[in-house]
This record gives sequence, structure tokens and C-alpha cells, in this order.
Amino acid sequence: MKLSVGQKATRSITLTSAHVKTFAELSGDYNPLHFDESFVSKTKFKKLVVQGGLTTGLLHALVAMDMPGPGTVFLSQNWKFTAPVFIDDTITAEATVLSLHNIKPVTQLQIKITRQDDEIVLEGEAWCYTFSAPQ
Repeated sequence: MKLSVGQKATRSITLTSAHVKTFAELSGDYNPLHFDESFVSKTKFKKLVVQGGLTTGLLHALVAMDMPGPGTVFLSQNWKFTAPVFIDDTITAEATVLSLHNIKPVTQLQIKITRQDDEIVLEGEAWCYTFSAPQ
């Protein structure tokens, strides 16, 4: 894919309790904020939240499958979580090309993830490298 500064891509997912359970099984993250309604009801969140790894996982899919596309990996990320994502929220990741390296397949992206209510839940930037298939 030929990229240009300002180009955007988006990807969405609705995160369910099944995602939270599967992620916990894979990662070992059984934080009570994700599973214990009594515990979380006493916090500022008031209801179960998904693991941050599920939120950022959408970014991995976006850069690897959409833009820059297949063969792409993160070199670095600098982002912050600005609001929680709750179970059954639909989140949308958006990446915008900020810069392209002159001679290497390196892309700088502005990153934003929003919930269905348009609240930003994560924002920042990332650098990516896109590997090409051997010729």
C-alpha cells in the first residue's frame, strides 16, 4: 500500500465478557476490575472494565491488517489511556499518518481510540516498520 501523510484508517470491535475471559486465560490478567462486580462497584468505574491489552490489541490489528498493512510491526508506542472501556462497549481505533521515512518503510502514526459515545479512551502516537515479502 502506498501511504501518504494525512491518510487515515479505522477499525472497530465490540468487546464482550467472552473477550475479557479469553484475554485473561491467555495473559493471566484476572484483575478484579475485570471480573468482580462487587469490587468494581466501589471504584470510580462502577462497572466491569476490559483489560487495556484488549483496547490496544485493536491497534495491533489496525496497523498489521489495514494501515500500513500486512508485514507491519510496532517499533514504539507512546500513548495514554484517558477513559475506561467497559464490557460491551464498541471501540474504534483510528490511525493517521504523520510522517513517512524517506528511504525506510517506517511510518509515524497519530493514534486515537474512541468509545461509541465518542469519548476518547486512548490517544498518542506510534512508529511502525513494514516488512516486505522476499522477492
